[in-house]
Order: sequence, then structure tokens, then C-alpha cells
Amino acid sequence: MIRIRSMPVALTPRLLPLTILLMLGLLVLKSIQLVGVASAEEHAPTKAEAITQSAAVAPSAAPPLATPSPGEKPAEPAERPVTASERDLLVDLRKRREALDAREAKLANREAMLAAIEQRLQSRFDDLKQVQSRLEALEQQRTARDEENWRGLVKVYETMKPREAATIFDDLDLPVLLPVVDRMKEQRAAAILAAMQPDRARLVTTELSRLRSARNSMGDKSASSPKPTN
Repeated sequence: MIRIRSMPVALTPRLLPLTILLMLGLLVLKSIQLVGVASAEEHAPTKAEAITQSAAVAPSAAPPLATPSPGEKPAEPAERPVTASERDLLVDLRKRREALDAREAKLANREAMLAAIEQRLQSRFDDLKQVQSRLEALEQQRTARDEENWRGLVKVYETMKPREAATIFDDLDLPVLLPVVDRMKEQRAAAILAAMQPDRARLVTTELSRLRSARNSMGDKSASSPKPTN
């Protein structure tokens, strides 16, 4: 067994004050350290204040921009490079523009062709109108000559005696007899018809009535039909 020696009783009262002094010294040092840390934390800026101070100091730290001299042109900013998608878009727009230009040119050519065709048709129409006018004038002249010839023939039979004229009318063809009787004065035609053979006079009267009815109906249709518009 190990035997522990007991310290002398005289040393115990001497060590106790030293231990108390050491503990007090450590307590004072610890208190001084705590007070220093608290004061440092109190005077230290917060995170927001630090960011604000750094932002305020940053502009002053940045170098000043160089201002161009009066005779010197300001430097142009560098152009941004064209991307592949932008290049494809420009190419697509150029193709569409070319397609629209080609379509516009085709439409312009078609309009010019239609205008030329319309001009030729109008010229042809004017020529046909002139031909029609000449034909109408010739027809009017022919009708006037025919009417004049009929009037001359009617005048011949009107100057004859009714019995002499009736003898001729009894043997005359209807296509010739009807226009003559139709153009004669009523009194002279009545006297000649009275001198003609009864059957012949009856036939002439019937055919003359049909001729005048057909002529009147044709006149009514032409008057009621609309006039052609140019």
C-alpha cells in the first residue's frame, strides 16, 4: 500500500490566502476582457452600415471617366455581334421581301396585259359601232328609196280611174298589191276596192288588216323594249 503523507498543519493557513488572491486576479482579468469585448461590439458598425459605407466609398475609388477633348470625337461603342438566330431572321425577311417584289411585278405585268387587251377590245368595239352606224345609215337610205318608189307607184294608181285600177288589182300579186293599197288614201282605196271582184276585194281587205295588226304589234314591242346602253 502507498502511504500518503499528510501535509504539515502549519502550511495550510499560508496556502489559502494565495489561492484566494489568484482566483481574484483571474476574475479581474476575465472581467476586463468581457468589458473590452462589449465595448468593441458596441462601437462596431452593423452589416447594413458596412455595405452602405462600402458603396459610398466605391464611387470615389473608381477612376474618373475620360472626357473627350473639344476637337476629339467621342469613341463609338463597340457593336454587338449578330447572333445566328438574328442572321436567320434577316435572311428570312429578305427572302419574303424578294417574294413580295416578284409577286408585285407579276401583278403589274398582268395589269398591263389586261389594260392592253381592254384597249384593243375598246378599239374593236368602236370600229363595230362605226360599222353599225354605216349599216344603219345605208338601211335608212334603202328604206327611203323603197318608200319613194312605193309612193311613186301609189301615185300612179291614185291618178287612174277606180275601175281601171280595180281591173289591174284583180290580177296583181298580194306582196305588191298590199303595200300599194296600204299607202293609198282611204277614199281612193275604197273606190278601187268597190270596183274589184268581191272575192278579191274581201281577200285584200283581210290580208291588209293582218298586215297592219302585225305592224302595230311590232311597233308596240319596239317601243316597250329597253334601249341598249353603250
